Amino acid sequence: MSASSPATGPASDAAENWRGVATEDTDELSTGAGVFLRDRSRRLLGELLAPHHRALWGLLATITVQNIAWLAGPFLIGVGIDVAVPALIDGNVRPLVWITVAMLGAAAVDTVLRFVFLTWSGRVGQIMLLTLRRRVFTHVQRLPLSFHERYTSGKTISRLTSDVEALAELLDEGLDNLVTALFSVLTIGIVLVALDPPLGLVALLGFPALFWVARWFQRNSTAAYRRTRETIAALIVQFTETFGGIRAVQAFRREPRNDELYAALNEDNRKAHDRAFWLIAVFVPAVTLIGNLVTVAVLGYGALRVMDGALAVGTLVSFLLYLRRFFDPLQDVAMFYNSYQSATAALEKLSGVLEERPLVAEPADPTPLPEPRGELVFDAVRFGYTGSVVLPHLDLRIPAGETVALVGATGAGKSTLARLAARFYDPTGGAVRLDGVPLDRLTDADLRRAVVMVTQESFLFSGSVADNISFGRPGAGRDQIEAAARAIGAHEFITALPEGYDTDVSKRGGRLSAGQRQLVSFARAFLADPALLILDEATSSLDVPSERLVQRALQTLLADRTAVIIAHRLSTVEIADRVLVMEAGRIVEDGSPADLVAGTGRFADLHRAWADSLV
Repeated sequence: MSASSPATGPASDAAENWRGVATEDTDELSTGAGVFLRDRSRRLLGELLAPHHRALWGLLATITVQNIAWLAGPFLIGVGIDVAVPALIDGNVRPLVWITVAMLGAAAVDTVLRFVFLTWSGRVGQIMLLTLRRRVFTHVQRLPLSFHERYTSGKTISRLTSDVEALAELLDEGLDNLVTALFSVLTIGIVLVALDPPLGLVALLGFPALFWVARWFQRNSTAAYRRTRETIAALIVQFTETFGGIRAVQAFRREPRNDELYAALNEDNRKAHDRAFWLIAVFVPAVTLIGNLVTVAVLGYGALRVMDGALAVGTLVSFLLYLRRFFDPLQDVAMFYNSYQSATAALEKLSGVLEERPLVAEPADPTPLPEPRGELVFDAVRFGYTGSVVLPHLDLRIPAGETVALVGATGAGKSTLARLAARFYDPTGGAVRLDGVPLDRLTDADLRRAVVMVTQESFLFSGSVADNISFGRPGAGRDQIEAAARAIGAHEFITALPEGYDTDVSKRGGRLSAGQRQLVSFARAFLADPALLILDEATSSLDVPSERLVQRALQTLLADRTAVIIAHRLSTVEIADRVLVMEAGRIVEDGSPADLVAGTGRFADLHRAWADSLV
């Protein structure tokens, strides 16, 4: 139970956050979903192991021979006691020499093969982790905006960090202990029965108790370790969102409240780990106790048989040494199960992300678009979000080279139209075509070369101003970068920066003003030179002088390309050839800016209201 579930306030808010992280990823708390998740994580593990079949067989052979060498020690000690010691008393040192050489040889083989196994298995494990990280990163980039809107950045970071590290811990440490322990338990169990069947039967009496303890630990630890993964994910989400929005946190003096929320989540995490450690603290001593009781029973029964002459002393010593080696690895199995449960929970999360399907996947048989012109057509397009229809039936044709402005109230469908044109989503009905080709028939490379979208966010990456502009065309030279900046009027402010185009914009472009960031994003888009340029409220963060500067640049730069401009500032609409007024997902007015202003429709009303606001 969550530490804060019975209460209200910060702790209960944190508990709700924790439950949100748990339930958004999976429905693993139900039995049916749990089986599905286990199958899914096993399938992912199988895919990661598939390319390494030869290496795995080689590792199996290596660990088999290594364990045989390791198991030779107790047997040779018993032989030494029963054979070499009596021979030595008679003055014959040859058996002792041979046993010594054999033990040294077995130790050398054990050491060398142990080294080979650890280095080889470590290399295979790191290759698997490399493959997994690449696969998750590549896959998440291709998932639709709807996934990223639902799946917070903190949860994504948790998948690529703590969850991958849990699997790394299993591969780096736990797997070696497991393989060694399993071989030890199986081979020693056979050796014990073969060495002396009566003593072997006594040793086997401890197995029912061991089985019961192991089953108890398995049942309880599965849920415990899954919860540790969920609570650490909740911590990462809270941490990431707090510092991602640090300006808002400090502006609203949110620090004390965030401290309380983080403390409550931290307490949930501590209690989850306390539960896991408590299970280990019960399991390990229980195995040790069973092992000691079995050892006492074997020693007592073996001693009686030695007194009766039915059992050699050396055989009893060998048996006891093997018995100790039999129970010690069971504790390693417990430690492995610790890592295994964490890794299993992590694999469930990772497999869940990898099984998210891209809604706008590339076509298997694409249609080439060598020279895009920019004609955009919406043919009976229908689209909505989670059951709500935004565009019920949209027919629209924008000829190549035309600049179209979309205006309308919030929620009218303007941004949805833009997202469909950029193929962030596919329509649920009808088709969106570029130069007569449906967008879902184009490769990503052709689509991104032909269509560029500039949003209100104007996101900048860490690096220099030049790096951010060249994002629009990787490999562009400094002359091309500066030419794009000059075209949209950004050159002057860039050259005024401390290091000009080489100035580091800092995290998210924090060193630049909102208007400067938007100008850089414009330069990036213009450098890409698309056939279709979409501006989704891209001038909303500009001040009046910057906006006028951008409008003058747009009049030149958009002359020979198709452009769709979404703006609440009607001053931006003046550069358009054509204005579309949208309402409830439909186009209710269509005409030139001058014609619509002169009329009596919605755009005329909007224009008058805007003009009045300037008085």
